[in-house]
Formats: sequence, structure tokens, C-alpha cells
Amino acid sequence: MTIKAMESSSATSGASTRREATRQKLYEAAVTLIAEQGFSATTVDEIAERAGVAKGTVYYNFASKSVLFEELLRHGVGLLTASLREAAERTEKDGGTKVAALDAMIRAGLVFIDRYPAFTQLYVAELWRTNRAWQSTLLVVRQEAVAVVEDVLRGGIENGEFSEEIDVPLTAAALVGMVLVAALDWQAFQPERSLDDVHAALSRLLQGRVSGRP
Repeated sequence: MTIKAMESSSATSGASTRREATRQKLYEAAVTLIAEQGFSATTVDEIAERAGVAKGTVYYNFASKSVLFEELLRHGVGLLTASLREAAERTEKDGGTKVAALDAMIRAGLVFIDRYPAFTQLYVAELWRTNRAWQSTLLVVRQEAVAVVEDVLRGGIENGEFSEEIDVPLTAAALVGMVLVAALDWQAFQPERSLDDVHAALSRLLQGRVSGRP
């Protein structure tokens, strides 16, 4: 499935809507091609052809292929961050615990990765690179996603649900990393598993129910 644009709560002009639709086509084309053959091997001509637009349209919307990819990262991680925040806020509204909020965020992350596997593969791969022009942007959007988890952990410490000894930044990063790596492993090597099955396994880890003790 392709990366979908987030719905806007306010009406937009026809021109703005058309431009957003065009940018969405370019995001979808870029993420598919780069996942298939890598960033360096993917050309602007190919992106335009896959999107069904003229080459000039790419440059009208993005100054370069690098800028397009940087904006793609912002867009995709923004969607992930929004889904994590929504899961946490929904749990809080329903009166759930902070553990329940983290569990809901794990599921939201799995749903996102299942929906956008090509983007997730690109995102994880880029996290390990250090020579990209968009590295600083990637670090910023990565921190935005992790910060949502950090907020829930801090809330759990404040209300006594979690130990004060928790290393919040590292624990939040570990939880996000667990979901990303486990989901990609699921899709690549254990595709017969259902999303519910994978979520249940990670939920047991979160709640410390893997030792066999009550």
C-alpha cells in the first residue's frame, strides 16, 4: 500500500489540493523505486515516469531528488509519529494505564509498518548511514517519534507506574527499535504470522511475561 497523505481538518484551495496530490504521487513513486533499486540508482526521470508526470513537475515541487527524499522522510515519519501519539492519547482518554498506552503504541507501529513496508525499510536503512545530505533532518524526525514514547514513560514515572531508575531516552529508543526490527523480520522471514500474533509477542515482552513467572 502506498503512503497516504494525512487528511486536513480545514478546506484547502483547488490548486493546493492538486499540488498535494501531485506531491503524493511523487512520494509514492520515489519510495517504491528507491526501495527496489536504491537511492543512487534511481533517477528523476524514473520517478516522473512512475508517478505519471512530466520531469519538470518533479523540479517544480522539489528542488532535487535529494530534497524529494528528505521530504519523503519527513512525511513518512510524521505519519508514524502521529499514529503513535493518537494511540497514546486514545488510551489516556479511555482511562488506560501507561503500560496500556505503550502497548497501544506498539500495535499502532506494527499497523503502520504493515501498511507502509517499503518506506519502513528505507527509513531503517537510512538511520545507519552517515553520509547523506538529509542526515540532520532524519535525526530530527526520528527524535520526534521517540519523544512521543518518552512522554508516556515520564508520565508513568510521575504517577508511580514505572521505576524512577528507568533511562527514559534509551528505553524509548529501545521500544521503537524493537517494533521496527521485529516488524521487518516478521515481513521478511515470518510472513505467515498475523499482526495480532506479532503484537501479542511484543506485548508479552513489554509486560515482562516471558520468564514463565506469574
